[in-house]
Amino acid sequence: MTNEFPATPGVLLAGGLARRMGGGDKPMRQIGGRTILDRVIARLKPQCDGLILNANGDPARFASFGLPVIADGVADFPGPLAGILAALDWAAANRPDVAWVLSAAADCPFLPRDLVARLHAARAAEGAQLAVAASDGQSHPVIGLWSVALREELRHALVVEDIRKIDRWTARYKLATVEWIVDELDPFFNANTMDDIAEAERLAALDGG
Repeated sequence: MTNEFPATPGVLLAGGLARRMGGGDKPMRQIGGRTILDRVIARLKPQCDGLILNANGDPARFASFGLPVIADGVADFPGPLAGILAALDWAAANRPDVAWVLSAAADCPFLPRDLVARLHAARAAEGAQLAVAASDGQSHPVIGLWSVALREELRHALVVEDIRKIDRWTARYKLATVEWIVDELDPFFNANTMDDIAEAERLAALDGG
C-alpha cells in the first residue's frame, strides 16, 4: 500500500493487568468470536509499516499473532509511557529508517481506519512534535504519534523525573490533537470491564462484525 505519510510502525500497548476483569490479558478477550487483539491488528495492519506488541511477562502467550513482543525497558514501571519508550528504542535499533511510531491501546477494537493518516496530516499541518487522538471532547493520550528523536528525553522523564502520566510529558511539546466524530460508535471505545465486553458485542454488530 502506498501512503502519503512517512513509514510508521505501530506498537500495541498490552501491558495492563486487567484487574477490573479479574486478571488476565484484556486483548485476549473475545468479541463476536474474535479476540480484541485480532481486531486491533486488523485495523492497524493496513495503516502501519509493521506492528509490534508491548507486553510484560511470558511473550509466548501472544505467539499465535506472529508479532514481535517487546517488554518495558524501564524496571518497575507498569505504565504506557514505558511501553512507548520501549517501542521507540525498538525502532531505533531495528528500523533506523523511521522517524515516527504510532501507539495504540491493544484493547480498542474499533480503531479508525484513517488513524495514522489523520494524525500525520495534523502533525505536519501544525508543525507539531507529537499527535494524539480524541473523541467526544476527550483526549486519548495512549493513541498517538511519537517521534523517535524524543526517546532520550522520554527516558529522562521516566527514569530521572519519575513522570508517569502521558499528559504531563506531552505538555512539554507542541501537540496536535485530532478529533474523531462519535456517531453510534466511539472508535476509541476500550474494553475495561466485563460490562464493556457486552457493550462491545453490540457495537461489533453495528461495525459490521
